Amino acid sequence: MINVLVISISNPILVGIYENNKLIETISKEGKTSDVLPMIFDKVLKEYNIDEILYVNGPGSFMAIKVAYMFLKTLSIINDISFKACDGFYFNNNSPIKALAKKYFFKSKDGKIEINFLKDKKLEDFKLPQVLDIKIFSEDSLPNYNLPAVN
Repeated sequence: MINVLVISISNPILVGIYENNKLIETISKEGKTSDVLPMIFDKVLKEYNIDEILYVNGPGSFMAIKVAYMFLKTLSIINDISFKACDGFYFNNNSPIKALAKKYFFKSKDGKIEINFLKDKKLEDFKLPQVLDIKIFSEDSLPNYNLPAVN
């Protein structure tokens, strides 16, 4: 079984190819999601028979999430590929994720996502896991924008 995991909420965009839940290829590319994803998937679709597409549906860049969702959802429908999502905190050791201006998304111990200023917490880069835990992904693949109320 071939799974493709896409983390597009930060730069570089990370794509991991997994065979039987083990990472076999890593693709890392700088750029806009709208430019990078089609180039990556042009290559991936020629090399692999994908069984499942997994992606980070938030929080993070509103535009990156929207573009990734539309592109990957369309790809999954056209090619009859399973499509699932989870939040980005699984891939950066629960580190804050850039939100707006000087604010960041934080995930509390009870699972709520909040927006606040970054104080003394160190940011960690996103990383593709060596072994994929499929249980963290949900069939609910809709974007999770976590947009703050406008003040």
